[in-house]
Amino acid sequence: MHAKVLEEITLAKSAKETAAPPPPEDEKLGIGANLAYGLQHVLTMYGGIVAVPLILGQASGLSPGEIGLLVTASLFAGGLATMLQTLGLPFFGSRLPLVQGVSFSGVATMIAISGNGGMQSVLGAVMAASLIGLLITPIFSRITRFFPPLVTGIVITTIGLALMPVAARWAMGGNSAASDFGSPANIQLAAVTLVIVLLLSKLGNAAISRLSILLALIIGTGIAYFAGMADFSRVAEGQFFALPTIFHFGYPTFEIAAIVSMFIVIMVTLVETSADILAVGEIIETKVDSRRLGDGLRADMLSSLIAPVFGSFTQSAFAQNVGLVAVTGVKSRYVVATGGLFLVMLGLLPVMGRIVAAVPSAVLGGAGIVLFGTVAASGIRTLSKVDYNNNMNLVIVATSIGFGMIPIASPGFYEHFPAWFATIFHSGISSAALMAISLNLIFNHLTAGNSDQQSVFVAGTERTLRYQDIARLHDGDYFLNGKLYDAKGLEVPVIASEAH
Repeated sequence: MHAKVLEEITLAKSAKETAAPPPPEDEKLGIGANLAYGLQHVLTMYGGIVAVPLILGQASGLSPGEIGLLVTASLFAGGLATMLQTLGLPFFGSRLPLVQGVSFSGVATMIAISGNGGMQSVLGAVMAASLIGLLITPIFSRITRFFPPLVTGIVITTIGLALMPVAARWAMGGNSAASDFGSPANIQLAAVTLVIVLLLSKLGNAAISRLSILLALIIGTGIAYFAGMADFSRVAEGQFFALPTIFHFGYPTFEIAAIVSMFIVIMVTLVETSADILAVGEIIETKVDSRRLGDGLRADMLSSLIAPVFGSFTQSAFAQNVGLVAVTGVKSRYVVATGGLFLVMLGLLPVMGRIVAAVPSAVLGGAGIVLFGTVAASGIRTLSKVDYNNNMNLVIVATSIGFGMIPIASPGFYEHFPAWFATIFHSGISSAALMAISLNLIFNHLTAGNSDQQSVFVAGTERTLRYQDIARLHDGDYFLNGKLYDAKGLEVPVIASEAH
């Protein structure tokens, strides 16, 4: 009897020891690490999440108080969306380290809608279009087989490149209308923050290296304060605690034209979120199947459907935080969920939002250069896994990244195109993603009609030797350390060119 019990205990212990380790996204780091790394995520994306309500509120002619409500509503909705995406519910949430927030892709469309029907029409269009998006997510969830490393590498690289102008604007001061925009002081502050990030990353202490972005933001803000470039005087102004107001701007109105315009934005959001989910899966080296992708997209659409109730807009994954995951190597979704909790608190505690808002844009810019550059570098690393021999993959990469760079290099490139076209292709990320998917389908899936001859672009990159060069070699010849030897070990002279 005792032998049997002992055997069962031994087997149980052996099974526990040989059990597969948990996925990287399920790592539990403890409360302290979650708080520190979660705050780092919030500081990284704070400028982006408040930009949309600020721009839309000013364009719609809202009062400063109403714009403040839009900002806090966006923080609160982004926090709820982040927690749903990371922690998940049945059929909702990818359970990956993805920070959610107000999507920038719909700004131009929402400004146009608000000019005709006001904020009520904007909120109604977001709700209706998000509901349609929720219904069609099963279609998007089945496209993972069309996202090989070729496509995901292109998208990740373009995400990093598309975010670099954001880092540059932050480094210059953030507000292009300000008198000090682009001043040497702002750029120097960004440079100092960048140097601090690099120095902290070089230290042997793993904890400090992982927190390099957060620590650099704190140190950079301290330097800015003593240099008179950070203003905390308005932190004490306004309410300390405030609950989100339900339908503060009135009940939403539903107009067909506005809904159609907003649905195009939702389609772009689905493409971009699909790319971000696959990108973070690639970065943390975990599998993203159609089920997981579908759950992530449903969380996106449900969050976008509910956000207007509080006065916010479409929600999507933040690409800059994908970069933060790559920089720090912190892959735990619980860290990002903690960041979502911080966002909810910021939405309930306006005073905390005012503290975070006091971080100078130039400081964010210095950190952003590393963050966003790391995203592009991760994409390049993914593209290095692609086979470029005797196929059109190099042309697909070149065309897709080039196409994605057009709206980044020239934002007004599509301004004379139809509104629906400009809405889709004004984003470099969605442009590159759609082009990469299309060309991958045309050349690698629909192989009928493909030429058996290499493209001149591909052939030009392959290493080739002339037949007459090979004919001059003898049996037993070999190369060693860059020199040619014959079978007897005697060196054969190699001349740069034939004598004339």
